[in-house]
Amino acid sequence: MTFSAVSRLANLRRHLELTETDNKVAQVNVVGGSVKVASEVSQALSLGRAVVALESTIISHGMPYPQNLETAIEVERIVRENGAVPATIAILDGTPCVGLSLEELKRLATLGTSARKTARRDIANVVARGENGATTVSATMFFAAMVNIPIFVTGGIGGVHRHGEHTMDISSDLVELGKTPVAVVCAGVKSILDIPKTLEYLETLGVCTAAYKTNEFPAFFTESSGCKVSCRVDSPEDCARIIEASFKLKLGTGILIAVPIPQEHSTSGQIIESAIHKAIEEARENNITGSAETPFLLARVNDLTGGASLAANIALVKNNALVGAQVAVALAQIRKNCES
Repeated sequence: MTFSAVSRLANLRRHLELTETDNKVAQVNVVGGSVKVASEVSQALSLGRAVVALESTIISHGMPYPQNLETAIEVERIVRENGAVPATIAILDGTPCVGLSLEELKRLATLGTSARKTARRDIANVVARGENGATTVSATMFFAAMVNIPIFVTGGIGGVHRHGEHTMDISSDLVELGKTPVAVVCAGVKSILDIPKTLEYLETLGVCTAAYKTNEFPAFFTESSGCKVSCRVDSPEDCARIIEASFKLKLGTGILIAVPIPQEHSTSGQIIESAIHKAIEEARENNITGSAETPFLLARVNDLTGGASLAANIALVKNNALVGAQVAVALAQIRKNCES
């Protein structure tokens, strides 16, 4: 029996054992705790259909209200229209949730920054205290892997901060990519970070870093960072084949698929880059560091660019959702073909 068949049978067995709480959600008991999975997501997983995980920090901390809610709804719509099931992940009242209802999305959007920004290190604390947590890349990957969602779409990942060789300020996103087998579709790394050192660190962790339809790693707001990648993919099927090969070989690492921002939105890149440098200087002057730094920089850059950076951010997230859904569908088809 093929690896895919064994994996799917395991999924089906686990999902058949779900305890239905109502017609919208199911409770999945796993080692170490429980996760509430939306029934649509649970059913799709059990049938081997395409599912795309989505983070929630971008909703609570990445954009102001109501743009955050509008974007969250639109991203889920794009995923659905391209043949996959969206599974936005968050912790609500201490319960990890995989797949949110419209009311839960609204709640998270209005909570904004009062929801705790939750990386892997924060999960146990947020759950134990019954708090609300908006999951970052690392926490979203953790929960996606827990319920066997292979594809995760986000805006951009964290990385090695500038002067990271002295401060050791390195995002847990990179560590998660090094140990959690989930493919992450994003627009690369923000130029507020040290992109060359980030790519070096990913190489050290054994993470396959691929660029979509380009030979250069994108820099979030701009199409290129000037850094070459060792892996280029030109179609969703290319991505899916690499993901499946990694899963079959049980490499145990994530895969990073970096998709350049749509060209029509990259024209404002130089203006945004200039604003980023100014915002970084202001952050240093005001001693803003750690988890508070990125939200400050994004908000300040948006102010300095008159909203251009927010528009670009929304555009690239939507584009990532489109590509991520197509990759998820291609992967589901590959696994289906392996079983037939």
